[in-house]
Amino acid sequence: MAVPAVRTTARTTARTPLRSRRRSTRRLAADAGLLVLAAAFALPLVWVVLSALDPHAGLRVQLPDSLTLDNFDAVLEPDITFTPLLNSLILCGGGTLLTVVCSTLAAYPLSRFRSRLNRPFLLTILFATSLPITAIMVPVYALFVQVNLIDTMQGTIFFFAASQLPFAIWLMKNFMDGVPKELEEAAWTDGASSLQSLVRIVLPLMGPGVAVVTVFSFVMMWGNFFVPFMLLLTPDQMPASVSINDFFGNRGTVVYGQLAAFSIIYSTPVILLYVLVARRVGGGFALGGAVKG
Repeated sequence: MAVPAVRTTARTTARTPLRSRRRSTRRLAADAGLLVLAAAFALPLVWVVLSALDPHAGLRVQLPDSLTLDNFDAVLEPDITFTPLLNSLILCGGGTLLTVVCSTLAAYPLSRFRSRLNRPFLLTILFATSLPITAIMVPVYALFVQVNLIDTMQGTIFFFAASQLPFAIWLMKNFMDGVPKELEEAAWTDGASSLQSLVRIVLPLMGPGVAVVTVFSFVMMWGNFFVPFMLLLTPDQMPASVSINDFFGNRGTVVYGQLAAFSIIYSTPVILLYVLVARRVGGGFALGGAVKG
């Protein structure tokens, strides 16, 4: 009776190293794949940094023979960098503020009140997020011409906000659903209105949600080239996302060093915004015991 048990134990012992080898092989394959993906993402960033410091930058990723800041000195001019960056901050900042305010006011009734129109409305704005921007620019351009909003900063801000509102409403509603309604009911009992409870109770508790919508909207507007290129005509009003096209000269000539230096400066506001709101995003809600006791 003991012989079969010994054979079974031996087979199990023989299979264990084989399984461990397979697991090790899978882990090595997964790690190798992740390293390849990391290199694919890191390679363009390495090129930008090295080319910005290289006086003879090209398309290849190579260590510069000598480090220089001449590329930054060449692009740090009012017409090249400062004015386009200021235009970008005005457009994206105004569009983000309008998006956050409107999405909050739209998400509040969708989150707090039940109606037959809630689901059709949500499905409609979900469909709006799937519309390509190029498909609606022609009617939008014609409309802006008729209402005298073409080549105006405020018109571009309005369209920026309108294009980001559908997804912002979805995000804001999901975050707002996580705030217990009992907290608002307690405020209503003390005489607060719905708007007061929204401003003083809901918004402070859903700070991470507001931060996510803010960062998402700002980043999407900051990198948008097509909308300001179509709606703005005056060169002095062009944002940095459009003026970066000036580094691509005629017949394929490109000043790669200055392009890389401008790209670093252009990405700085987005990085700073993310750093400023990172704590709010990572804070979570932690409202589980807010209505107990």
